[in-house]
Amino acid sequence: MDIAPATARAELTFRDATGSDVPALVELVESAYRGDASRAGWTTEADILQGQRTDADGVREVLEGPAGKILIAQRDGAPVACCQLEHRGESAYFGMFAVRPQLQGAGLGKAFIAEAERVAREDWGAKEMHMTVISVRKELIAWYERRGYSRTGRMTPFPYGDERFGIPQRADLEFELLVKPL
Repeated sequence: MDIAPATARAELTFRDATGSDVPALVELVESAYRGDASRAGWTTEADILQGQRTDADGVREVLEGPAGKILIAQRDGAPVACCQLEHRGESAYFGMFAVRPQLQGAGLGKAFIAEAERVAREDWGAKEMHMTVISVRKELIAWYERRGYSRTGRMTPFPYGDERFGIPQRADLEFELLVKPL
């Protein structure tokens, strides 16, 4: 989906995703992380993972789960960013964060993550936001640190062999937990 420069300056609105958003959400997430199209932005994982980042079933699973939702940012009715939010007691989990590649680097991600944190804090009373990031994504981790997230050193293995998460191009992938007080 092309977003004209004038549209990129239009007002940003937020809403919860619905089932009818699934195809657009899959396209948005895939465009931000995988394949050559993702190289238009700085969040690409194309050099470390091939294959899919998510699929329609994975997005529906989040939407239908009792503790989660997907938040969408729109400009002129078009989705330009999204994330998964999951209520986990005193914390919330932030995942599946995607910003349309050609709009990255202009402050949209910063505004969007602030809105996600507000939703977790005000709607769920969450005291912390948790996320996991592939540990070799140093530039992305630094971006989150500038937003107040701290590295915990707590690692979980990458699900090698499960192509629902992509096809690893390196043998050293693992996830690190990042945490921010809300």
